[in-house]
Amino acid sequence: MGHEVDVQERKGSGRDRPQMAETASSQTTVVIPASVPTVAVLGPHDEFLRIVERECDADLHVRGNEVTLSGTPAEMALAERVLDEMVTIVRTGQGLSAETVERVVQMLRTERSERPAEVLSANILSNRGRTIRPKTLNQKRYVDAIDKHTVVFGIGPAGTGKTYLAMAKAVQALQAKEVNRIILTRPAVEAGERLGFLPGTLSEKIDPYLRPLYDALHDMLDPETIPKLLTAGTIEVAPLAYMRGRTLNDAFIILDEAQNTSPEQMKMFLTRLGFGSKMVVTGDVTQVDLPGGTRSGLRIVQEILSGLPDVYFSWLTSHDVVRHKLVGQIVAAYDAFEADTDGTRPREQRGGR
Repeated sequence: MGHEVDVQERKGSGRDRPQMAETASSQTTVVIPASVPTVAVLGPHDEFLRIVERECDADLHVRGNEVTLSGTPAEMALAERVLDEMVTIVRTGQGLSAETVERVVQMLRTERSERPAEVLSANILSNRGRTIRPKTLNQKRYVDAIDKHTVVFGIGPAGTGKTYLAMAKAVQALQAKEVNRIILTRPAVEAGERLGFLPGTLSEKIDPYLRPLYDALHDMLDPETIPKLLTAGTIEVAPLAYMRGRTLNDAFIILDEAQNTSPEQMKMFLTRLGFGSKMVVTGDVTQVDLPGGTRSGLRIVQEILSGLPDVYFSWLTSHDVVRHKLVGQIVAAYDAFEADTDGTRPREQRGGR
């Protein structure tokens, strides 16, 4: 795909991309195509432009549909590519946000394999004017893996979209009649709680564990259709224990919070796979709530299934957190703390580092 913006070197002739030396400061003009609303690219009060200026360490000045870039050649080249991707995204009709612009910069700094515009404009599901899309390259690879493989493991910290995107793919598959039903399950285990000690009926006991799955469904389907689908068995939300002894054909099956399965439970779940079905297993291996001494089935399953055809492991990181940006920073800080030593003593007590 060619570049959407027109780049002109101040001291050059013609429209060729400037050949810049890495040592000197340069100046380049980027022309936003007349067919693209300038304000949609630059943002209200040039908000998006200021983000590019900050993230790319370059000076940007606007006159009409021309953006003049000043700075080191490397940072100017990055800013030019960012503007190019922004124009492409606007042309898809998606629109930009401050978060999207920041993600474009992040992807261009760290990835070279795919254009950010292709990642951020890949639609999975639309409902009530809201479209669900991957927001990072790893998320897009995860979604693509679900299309290509029968069993996919999505492993990563909270907020990386591993369960939400799997559910969006399940609803998409149901609407496309690729499967006849969706089965959502998770182990009813949380820190310090057991079902037998909770008040209420069985339904009331298991509801807190399954509520996040219901909440995601309400984002993806019209609320009035969900009770009908649940009553008809087209969508089933149930604890993992309810899967025992069954063979699940023509279904899209999601196991959430899989870090809280034992190895025996994980094997039981995976062997429920029937013809015409897909399975997605999601979890965070750093958040195991199993009783002391019980191994997590998610932690050892890669060793067991590594190399099997049609099984794919997708690893998401703090860079893929799509909640408030502080969540990603918190996850990264915890990862760094735990990697520092054994995570049991304050940093200042470990040699003053």
